[in-house]
Amino acid sequence: MIERKFVAEKMKEFLVNQYLLKELGPGKFSSFEIRRTPLGERIIIYTARPGLIVGKGGENIKDLTRVLKMRFKMENPQIEVAEILSPNLDAQNMAEQIVNVLERFGPKRFKSVGYKTLQKIIDAGAMGSEIVISGRGLPGARAKSWRFYAGYLKKSGDISMSKVAYGEAKANLNSGTVGIKVRILPPGTILPDKIKIKDLSKETFVVEEVKAAVVKEEIKEEKKVAKKKTAKKKTTTKKVKEEKKENESKE
Repeated sequence: MIERKFVAEKMKEFLVNQYLLKELGPGKFSSFEIRRTPLGERIIIYTARPGLIVGKGGENIKDLTRVLKMRFKMENPQIEVAEILSPNLDAQNMAEQIVNVLERFGPKRFKSVGYKTLQKIIDAGAMGSEIVISGRGLPGARAKSWRFYAGYLKKSGDISMSKVAYGEAKANLNSGTVGIKVRILPPGTILPDKIKIKDLSKETFVVEEVKAAVVKEEIKEEKKVAKKKTAKKKTTTKKVKEEKKENESKE
């Protein structure tokens, strides 16, 4: 069945994702992509720090290929490491940054951490972003959820599924576990509800200028034709007069 094949492939991708998160550690691995080619599986790992993933002499890459062959039954996995050009626009990377700050300095200043991270994302050029920090690890008697929001962000429809970047991470603190969710709408995203109205005044003005120029040229041509006709009439009248004089002189 084709459906079972698709489900098996998605399960394999999920297990590979969990393994990479556990093996590479937080803050190093953002996301990955599997592209199937005739030569085998091509695995692209996106990260903000490619040197930590490659290792000395490519040792980490060799170990990962060995595990992918033995554990996940891949025939010929080819691993590539791609650097993220704008780390502040990567949702998973920003979630891991919040986790690192909370685990190092504690959850007391989680509000300032949330607002600073949100400001970094907006300064990087994002159209909108949302950060949700929740859990028992936050200060207070009950588990709370804090939402930091800026800009424009779609929460439903195809744009939220295909264009909005999503990342989540967990911080294990002494007071409890804190979950972080980050959503980012990248710059340059074309929204379906954005309507552009064309300004036709300039175009009509240009057309009128062209018409006026054409009319002027036609008038000039008509004047030239009229001058030519008058010149021809004058020449013909002169010739007639000269012929009459010649005839009279002969008589």
